[in-house]
Amino acid sequence: MAPLKHDGPSVLIVTGMSGAGRSTAANSLEDQGWYVVDNLPPQMLQPLVDLAHEPESHMAKLAAVMDVRGGSLFEHASEVIESLSEHASVQVLFLDSTDDALVRRFEQVRRPHPLQEDGTLLDGISRERQLMHPIREQSDLVIDTSEMNIHQLSTAVAAAYGIPGEAKTRLTIMSFGYKYGLPSDVDMVADMRFLPNPYWEEALRHNTGKDAPVSDYVLSHPLAADFLEQFERTLHTVLSGYVSENKTYATIAIGCTGGKHRSVAMAEELGARLTARADVQVAVKHRDLGRE
Repeated sequence: MAPLKHDGPSVLIVTGMSGAGRSTAANSLEDQGWYVVDNLPPQMLQPLVDLAHEPESHMAKLAAVMDVRGGSLFEHASEVIESLSEHASVQVLFLDSTDDALVRRFEQVRRPHPLQEDGTLLDGISRERQLMHPIREQSDLVIDTSEMNIHQLSTAVAAAYGIPGEAKTRLTIMSFGYKYGLPSDVDMVADMRFLPNPYWEEALRHNTGKDAPVSDYVLSHPLAADFLEQFERTLHTVLSGYVSENKTYATIAIGCTGGKHRSVAMAEELGARLTARADVQVAVKHRDLGRE
């Protein structure tokens, strides 16, 4: 597969058989920074590409999902793509599956095939294969999803159209105070209340974990060093699993009593350590810092 050019917006046409995973592929592309437009009639592709050329559009990578839901408009899709390729950087991703796999998927969701009409599922699949044949022949990449689950397909799409070395998991490390309640939208929680509380030190009480005196106080404790070493090793395993399972967003919550001292210092230190990883993009947030 030839690499996408970069002398203008990269344009990727995502198409293929109904039930073969277009929505999953579209979601994966969005996670890789593509601007994705779903169910686009082929005749609207050229105006969209023209718009993408405008600097203010911010559509350096444009993916258009096209399928037979366009009805008669789809009949000229192959010609539209060929014409567009003459003056734009265009590639076509075609998702396919065996008839058995497609029938099984449609039966699982209990929905008819878009071209089934009064016939059977296989009748609709057969009509779609015939209609899709010209586009499949001109595709740059065909992915057979028959034996893939959604995570495997997402990984395959990311491998083909992601940027090499780009962070695959966006990791948020959030400090919080237990007195204000547990965060509801987190994947892991770590409790820092086993460490001495700087609140009881008069000189530190009015500072936060972002200030050097408090940070030094918290991080210099042997238990803090031991926790960070072991927790970082645990996260190495967890984050590797997140990447392989194509989990693109994760939040780790670090808590203490008020969310001002221990949790803030430990979240900042953990964030600094994990920033060195090439497969994650780290952001540190402090939910309750500033509360009374």
